[in-house]
Amino acid sequence: MQRYGPRTALVVVDVQNDFADPKGSLSVTGGEATIPVVNGQAAAATAAGAFVVYTQDWHPAHTPHFAQDGGIWPVHCVGDEWGADFHPALDVVGPSVHKGTNGEDGYSGFTMRDPVSGAEVPTELDGLLQGRGVERVVVCGLATDYCVKSTALDAVRLGYATTVLLDAIAAVNLALGDGDRALDELRSAGATLETSGGPGGD
Repeated sequence: MQRYGPRTALVVVDVQNDFADPKGSLSVTGGEATIPVVNGQAAAATAAGAFVVYTQDWHPAHTPHFAQDGGIWPVHCVGDEWGADFHPALDVVGPSVHKGTNGEDGYSGFTMRDPVSGAEVPTELDGLLQGRGVERVVVCGLATDYCVKSTALDAVRLGYATTVLLDAIAAVNLALGDGDRALDELRSAGATLETSGGPGGD
Protein backbone atom coordinates (compact mmCIF):
# COMPACT_ATOMS: atom_id res chain seq x y z
CA MET A 1 0.00 0.00 0.00
CA GLN A 2 1.24 3.46 -0.86
CA ARG A 3 2.24 5.31 2.29
CA TYR A 4 0.84 8.74 1.37
CA GLY A 5 -2.36 10.00 -0.18
CA PRO A 6 -5.05 12.63 0.34
CA ARG A 7 -6.39 10.92 3.50
CA THR A 8 -2.96 10.60 5.11
CA ALA A 9 -1.07 13.13 7.23
CA LEU A 10 2.62 13.22 8.03
CA VAL A 11 3.00 14.51 11.59
CA VAL A 12 6.52 15.85 12.24
CA VAL A 13 7.08 16.09 15.98
CA ASP A 14 9.30 18.72 17.64
CA VAL A 15 12.28 18.93 15.27
CA GLN A 16 13.43 22.03 17.14
CA ASN A 17 16.84 23.40 18.00
CA ASP A 18 16.75 22.44 21.68
CA PHE A 19 16.14 18.80 20.70
CA ALA A 20 17.79 18.40 17.29
CA ASP A 21 20.84 20.66 17.55
CA PRO A 22 23.82 19.29 19.54
CA LYS A 23 23.97 22.68 21.30
CA GLY A 24 20.33 22.44 22.40
CA SER A 25 19.48 22.29 26.08
CA LEU A 26 17.79 18.88 25.68
CA SER A 27 19.71 17.60 22.67
CA VAL A 28 18.69 14.11 21.51
CA THR A 29 21.55 11.88 20.38
CA GLY A 30 21.05 11.21 16.68
CA GLY A 31 18.30 13.79 16.40
CA GLU A 32 20.01 15.87 13.74
CA ALA A 33 20.61 12.78 11.59
CA THR A 34 16.86 12.17 11.26
CA ILE A 35 16.25 15.47 9.46
CA PRO A 36 17.15 14.37 5.89
CA VAL A 37 14.79 11.40 6.27
CA VAL A 38 12.02 13.66 7.61
CA ASN A 39 12.52 16.09 4.73
CA GLY A 40 12.35 13.25 2.20
CA GLN A 41 9.09 12.03 3.72
CA ALA A 42 7.64 15.55 3.71
CA ALA A 43 8.46 15.86 0.00
CA ALA A 44 6.93 12.45 -0.76
CA ALA A 45 3.83 13.26 1.26
CA THR A 46 3.34 16.62 -0.44
CA ALA A 47 3.78 15.08 -3.89
CA ALA A 48 1.09 12.49 -3.07
CA GLY A 49 -1.41 15.09 -1.88
CA ALA A 50 -1.01 14.27 1.83
CA PHE A 51 -1.20 16.85 4.59
CA VAL A 52 2.06 17.67 6.39
CA VAL A 53 1.81 19.20 9.85
CA TYR A 54 4.45 20.00 12.47
CA THR A 55 4.39 20.28 16.25
CA GLN A 56 6.50 22.53 18.44
CA ASP A 57 7.03 22.68 22.17
CA TRP A 58 6.36 26.35 22.98
CA HIS A 59 6.86 26.86 26.71
CA PRO A 60 6.84 29.98 28.87
CA ALA A 61 10.10 30.79 30.68
CA HIS A 62 8.72 29.30 33.90
CA THR A 63 6.52 26.21 34.13
CA PRO A 64 6.20 23.26 36.55
CA HIS A 65 7.40 21.22 33.55
CA PHE A 66 10.94 22.59 34.17
CA ALA A 67 13.36 21.43 36.86
CA GLN A 68 13.90 25.02 38.03
CA ASP A 69 10.18 25.12 38.88
CA GLY A 70 9.82 21.62 40.34
CA GLY A 71 9.66 19.47 37.21
CA ILE A 72 12.18 17.07 35.66
CA TRP A 73 13.37 18.84 32.49
CA PRO A 74 15.94 21.54 31.86
CA VAL A 75 14.55 24.77 30.44
CA HIS A 76 13.82 24.11 26.76
CA CYS A 77 11.81 25.37 23.80
CA VAL A 78 10.86 28.70 25.37
CA GLY A 79 8.51 30.40 22.90
CA ASP A 80 10.07 32.88 20.46
CA GLU A 81 13.61 31.90 21.48
CA TRP A 82 16.25 30.00 19.49
CA GLY A 83 15.60 26.69 21.23
CA ALA A 84 11.95 26.64 20.15
CA ASP A 85 12.71 27.42 16.51
CA PHE A 86 12.69 24.62 13.97
CA HIS A 87 16.15 23.29 13.17
CA PRO A 88 17.35 25.29 10.15
CA ALA A 89 17.89 22.12 8.09
CA LEU A 90 14.23 21.13 8.44
CA ASP A 91 12.02 21.79 5.42
CA VAL A 92 8.77 23.23 6.79
CA VAL A 93 6.01 22.73 4.22
CA GLY A 94 2.89 22.87 6.41
CA PRO A 95 1.38 24.48 9.50
CA SER A 96 2.71 24.09 13.03
CA VAL A 97 0.78 23.26 16.20
CA HIS A 98 2.24 24.80 19.36
CA LYS A 99 1.94 22.87 22.63
CA GLY A 100 2.69 23.72 26.24
CA THR A 101 2.11 27.43 25.64
CA ASN A 102 0.49 27.94 29.06
CA GLY A 103 2.96 25.78 30.96
CA GLU A 104 1.32 22.42 30.29
CA ASP A 105 3.22 19.18 29.74
CA GLY A 106 3.02 19.06 25.96
CA TYR A 107 4.29 15.59 25.15
CA SER A 108 1.57 14.68 22.65
CA GLY A 109 0.78 16.71 19.57
CA PHE A 110 -2.90 16.03 20.30
CA THR A 111 -3.25 16.76 24.02
CA MET A 112 -1.63 18.81 26.76
CA ARG A 113 -1.76 18.09 30.48
CA ASP A 114 -1.65 20.50 33.38
CA PRO A 115 1.45 19.41 35.34
CA VAL A 116 -0.20 20.19 38.66
CA SER A 117 -3.84 19.13 38.28
CA GLY A 118 -3.33 16.54 35.53
CA ALA A 119 -6.26 17.97 33.55
CA GLU A 120 -5.97 17.33 29.81
CA VAL A 121 -6.89 19.76 27.04
CA PRO A 122 -6.73 19.13 23.30
CA THR A 123 -4.50 20.98 20.87
CA GLU A 124 -5.76 21.99 17.44
CA LEU A 125 -4.12 18.99 15.74
CA ASP A 126 -7.09 16.61 15.70
CA GLY A 127 -9.31 19.37 14.32
CA LEU A 128 -6.83 20.08 11.54
CA LEU A 129 -6.76 16.41 10.56
CA GLN A 130 -10.52 15.94 10.80
CA GLY A 131 -11.06 19.02 8.66
CA ARG A 132 -9.06 17.38 5.87
CA GLY A 133 -10.68 13.97 6.14
CA VAL A 134 -7.47 12.35 7.34
CA GLU A 135 -7.74 8.66 8.28
CA ARG A 136 -4.06 7.64 8.53
CA VAL A 137 -1.12 9.37 10.18
CA VAL A 138 2.59 8.80 9.78
CA VAL A 139 4.58 10.04 12.78
CA CYS A 140 8.26 11.02 12.88
CA GLY A 141 10.49 13.43 14.79
CA LEU A 142 11.72 13.76 18.37
CA ALA A 143 11.87 12.15 20.77
CA THR A 144 10.88 8.50 20.48
CA ASP A 145 10.29 7.89 24.18
CA TYR A 146 8.33 11.06 24.92
CA CYS A 147 6.65 13.25 22.33
CA VAL A 148 6.71 10.79 19.43
CA LYS A 149 5.35 8.00 21.62
CA SER A 150 2.64 10.17 23.17
CA THR A 151 1.58 11.61 19.80
CA ALA A 152 1.37 8.18 18.17
CA LEU A 153 -0.51 6.64 21.13
CA ASP A 154 -3.03 9.49 21.01
CA ALA A 155 -3.40 9.02 17.25
CA VAL A 156 -4.24 5.34 17.78
CA ARG A 157 -6.66 6.24 20.60
CA LEU A 158 -8.39 8.77 18.34
CA GLY A 159 -8.93 6.13 15.66
CA TYR A 160 -6.22 6.95 13.15
CA ALA A 161 -4.32 4.14 11.46
CA THR A 162 -0.87 5.04 12.77
CA THR A 163 2.61 4.38 11.42
CA VAL A 164 5.87 5.42 13.11
CA LEU A 165 8.99 5.72 10.96
CA LEU A 166 11.89 4.06 12.75
CA ASP A 167 14.67 5.83 10.84
CA ALA A 168 13.09 9.26 11.33
CA ILE A 169 12.97 9.21 15.16
CA ALA A 170 15.54 9.24 17.98
CA ALA A 171 15.23 8.62 21.71
CA VAL A 172 16.27 10.58 24.79
CA ASN A 173 16.87 7.37 26.79
CA LEU A 174 16.77 9.16 30.14
CA ALA A 175 16.84 5.61 31.50
CA LEU A 176 18.66 2.94 29.51
CA GLY A 177 16.25 1.23 27.12
CA ASP A 178 13.49 3.87 27.22
CA GLY A 179 13.45 4.10 23.44
CA ASP A 180 13.04 0.35 22.99
CA ARG A 181 10.32 0.24 25.65
CA ALA A 182 8.50 3.04 23.84
CA LEU A 183 8.55 1.06 20.59
CA ASP A 184 7.20 -2.01 22.39
CA GLU A 185 4.40 0.12 23.83
CA LEU A 186 3.57 1.47 20.39
CA ARG A 187 3.45 -2.01 18.88
CA SER A 188 1.20 -3.22 21.68
CA ALA A 189 -1.16 -0.29 21.11
CA GLY A 190 -1.55 -1.17 17.44
CA ALA A 191 0.81 1.25 15.73
CA THR A 192 2.77 0.03 12.70
CA LEU A 193 6.54 0.47 12.91
CA GLU A 194 8.53 0.60 9.70
CA THR A 195 11.46 2.37 8.08
CA SER A 196 11.01 5.13 5.50
CA GLY A 197 11.89 2.64 2.76
CA GLY A 198 9.89 -0.20 4.29
CA PRO A 199 6.45 -1.55 3.37
CA GLY A 200 4.39 1.16 1.73
CA GLY A 201 7.48 3.27 1.13
CA ASP A 202 8.59 5.13 -1.94
